[in-house]
Amino acid sequence: MTENSQYDEARKRVKALKGFYTNLFVFIVVNIFLMIINLITSPGNLWFLWVVFGWGIGIAFQAFSVFGKNAVLGSDWEEKKIKEYMDKNKTNTP
Repeated sequence: MTENSQYDEARKRVKALKGFYTNLFVFIVVNIFLMIINLITSPGNLWFLWVVFGWGIGIAFQAFSVFGKNAVLGSDWEEKKIKEYMDKNKTNTP
């Protein structure tokens, strides 16, 4: 892989990551606003949860496409945790 193609690939990933975080921020802000409107106007009918659920599915799919299937508990996570516990045990032993 040439340096230019590596740069282009990294740029695409950063753009996708930025897009995800932007969408997540908008999701949170808009849904807080909708929750407040819902609780003020009709607290007995929590309709804003339908919006959270539907939009949340879209956010989850976008997260999956940006971070991949091993984003949360992938093999890298396991290795980092093992190293963390090993380092912690080294510092705690007398």
